[in-house]
Amino acid sequence: MKNLKWWQKTAVYQIYPKSFMDTTSSGTGDLKGITCKLDYLKKLGIGAIWLTPIYPSPMVDNGYDIADYTAIDETYGTMADFEKLIAEAKKRDIKIVMDLVYNHSSDKNKWFIESKSSKTNPKADWYIWRDAKADGSAPTNWRSIFGGSAWQWCEERGQYYLHTFAVEQPDLNWENPEVRQALFDAANFWLEKGVGGFRIDAITYIKKPKNFVDGEPDGKDGLVAVHAMTANTEGILDFLHEFKRKVFDGHDIFTVGEANGVEANELKYWVGKDGVFDMLFEFSHMNLPFTNGEIWCYSREWKLTELKKALSDSQQATKDNGWYPVFFENHDQPRCINHFLPKNSDPIKAAKTLATILLTLRGTPFIYEGQELGMTNVAWDSIDDYNDIQSHGQYNFALKEGFSPEQAMNFVHFFSRDNARTPMQWDNSKNAGFSKGKAWLPVNENYPEVNAEVEDKNSDSVLNYYRKLINFRADNEVLTAGDYEEFLKDDERIFAFVRSVQNKKIYVLANFILDEVNFSAEILGQSKFIFGNYENNVKGTLKPLEAVIYEEA
Repeated sequence: MKNLKWWQKTAVYQIYPKSFMDTTSSGTGDLKGITCKLDYLKKLGIGAIWLTPIYPSPMVDNGYDIADYTAIDETYGTMADFEKLIAEAKKRDIKIVMDLVYNHSSDKNKWFIESKSSKTNPKADWYIWRDAKADGSAPTNWRSIFGGSAWQWCEERGQYYLHTFAVEQPDLNWENPEVRQALFDAANFWLEKGVGGFRIDAITYIKKPKNFVDGEPDGKDGLVAVHAMTANTEGILDFLHEFKRKVFDGHDIFTVGEANGVEANELKYWVGKDGVFDMLFEFSHMNLPFTNGEIWCYSREWKLTELKKALSDSQQATKDNGWYPVFFENHDQPRCINHFLPKNSDPIKAAKTLATILLTLRGTPFIYEGQELGMTNVAWDSIDDYNDIQSHGQYNFALKEGFSPEQAMNFVHFFSRDNARTPMQWDNSKNAGFSKGKAWLPVNENYPEVNAEVEDKNSDSVLNYYRKLINFRADNEVLTAGDYEEFLKDDERIFAFVRSVQNKKIYVLANFILDEVNFSAEILGQSKFIFGNYENNVKGTLKPLEAVIYEEA
């Protein structure tokens, strides 16, 4: 049995600082708020905290538009506050992991301000600039991920610049070695502060094609998704291996890249012995309901066998080379209860079902803030109620595609990133205990029943079930290091797999439907029921949304 590294044996907790805990009554979360909740996270059993961006930013995309890569946004506090967070977390054996946004910067970044000033300034080619077509239109017909053209005219420079995301997020030019070095220097700055690793945002877009050409339109707007034209362009791994050599190598950290569009059979190039990152967020299991690339305005019916195959393919692809980050939620995704399970599901049973799978699959589990409470989506009445820039882009795109305002809002209700960004629910006081001021985003109305204080006192709560599972996993070699094998592969009701080390086996089964189902108890051999999201289990039967763990020694 190979020796596992610290990040392979722990669980990671993702924090969206803006929504976690406000200590200043500003309505926005802050670093001191994270520090004061470290004991809560220690009790949960996590060993690392991934922070979404806390750098200075105009907040057009809630911090993913960075104006300064080596400072702290005053909204969140000071560098001293950050250093205290690092120190206090270390006392509790918790690492702090930073989010690097290196495909693009803010248009308020001093680099871009200089770049746009002329075609001859020292940073003239730090971004992606192109001349207009002969008729004055954009260089290509690419649609940005947030909707509309991916090109923006700059009068000052007399050229268009590329923005894969918002207009205010111009893409950096990775072909320029000075740009790459500046980004590497910024990452090393945070390593010197003592961070325990990096999550790297939207990394599959950093390499652009040699020639910029129009694509086949995929919508009535005559545009094509930029993802289809630029993601995972050949040569991207050369840039990333340089990144690894100049930043990651020689440090006891973990790195995880966000790589939408990377398939399971390509993981060997990205992680493992010859790869770049320790882990890679790929989204094959998350994207099952989506049918229109990055806009995500269409949904489709999907089968449980598709979800099982997506997860199993990734498990198998990293079986002997690399490691897998297991996740069902993050700041860009709907809440997993609403994402993966039927409508009208019992939310407590549903949350525990998904927790059982999350914390028994092979890999490092990533828990998003509030997931451990069973937090759910919101459904506000008007698009004006939503803060998320992508939600507004989705809504407008849907209208242009001929959908009614009601249908467009239904898309937003399911897909909006604000579903995951509502404030953390700490107790049943005003604003769920998140803030004494006016919260930047409304609190989910279910906070009186779904909150940390209530669930801490209830032994049967989702929170305490997460704690039990995390502790069970941490102390169990079969779950941290064991092999993975799926069974009942063709069953559209049950997700079932076995983890094993030598003669030790742990069986995990979860019923994804709202009816009781039966299966052959013989497949569980002589194993015994350990626990699940019901008090007990009849071998060979799963109640609605029942998840069980059996063990055979």
